[in-house]
Amino acid sequence: MFVKIIIKYSHFLDLYDVPNERSHHCSVTPSGAGIGFILAFFIAVIGFEFSIFLEFWYIFLAIFTVFAVGVYDDRNDVSARLKFLVIFFAVFILWLNGLSINTLGIWYGYNITLFPLVALLLSMFAISGFTNALNLIDGIDGLSSSVSLVILLFFTFIGFEYHDTLIIILSTFTMATISGFLVWNWNPAKIFMGDSGSLTLGFIIGVISMLSLNYIHPIAILYLAAIPILDTLVVMVRRIRRKKSPFSPDKTHIHHIMVKFFDMNVKKTVVFLVIMQIVFSSIGYIILDSINNGGNSNIALFSLFGFGFMFIIFYMIFTGIKKRQIVLDKI
Repeated sequence: MFVKIIIKYSHFLDLYDVPNERSHHCSVTPSGAGIGFILAFFIAVIGFEFSIFLEFWYIFLAIFTVFAVGVYDDRNDVSARLKFLVIFFAVFILWLNGLSINTLGIWYGYNITLFPLVALLLSMFAISGFTNALNLIDGIDGLSSSVSLVILLFFTFIGFEYHDTLIIILSTFTMATISGFLVWNWNPAKIFMGDSGSLTLGFIIGVISMLSLNYIHPIAILYLAAIPILDTLVVMVRRIRRKKSPFSPDKTHIHHIMVKFFDMNVKKTVVFLVIMQIVFSSIGYIILDSINNGGNSNIALFSLFGFGFMFIIFYMIFTGIKKRQIVLDKI
């Protein structure tokens, strides 16, 4: 309902996306749907789980802080620096209340616990990085919301497996709200989520990831949220090697390359990447069960090298395709 209201009054609210050289759409399209489905998320939590809302007020305050800068960015362009500062502040709120990445997991019998300041800095780096990663894959209709649904579904499994009510509520309520949005965002999209949606959605998944560290090895999270992470790493390494800012916008993301060079339409690209995320998340779930049940650090180490190997494969494939196309265009 809230998303439909945004669609109806998008021009009055100055919430619309004008096509540019990086766009896949050709007409002016309403944006800022995140305002609708994130508000629905808060209303649902307060309405159905008010006790959880009161108990973990600092988590919802941090989420709302990121949401606020996203809403402001949907109407006024905000610099990447300001968005990162706001996310850092939101993570600081969580850290003050005891929620951060305070361990790197158990390796060969040793639990690598981090000093509080190191935990804060690592949390800021990791959460802002993933929040930005989900924002970056929001480049074609339905991709970020579909991939997020897969990631949240597997975190829901973790919540049920370890009887963690907070993880279950955050995951299922977010899934419910973005499912309603996806109806309007599926290609051809009638509305885009905007930064109010992508930034907040990425931050929520980041928060759930930190909560999950109470039960699972950090390496498993790399697989549970693989597609946004791999895409961002590939794009940023490519930009740095070309001596450009890692945050400079372009059309070299995995989904852009698949649509342009693999002769795949938007729907096929989204379905393919969603299937890949399901495969990665399934591997991550198997990894966390293997590590937790057997306590074998060799599995964690092998999984870490495996993820690095996947990054190299992704980088070689998608960078190679881009270079070959540039040569063909010159010829």
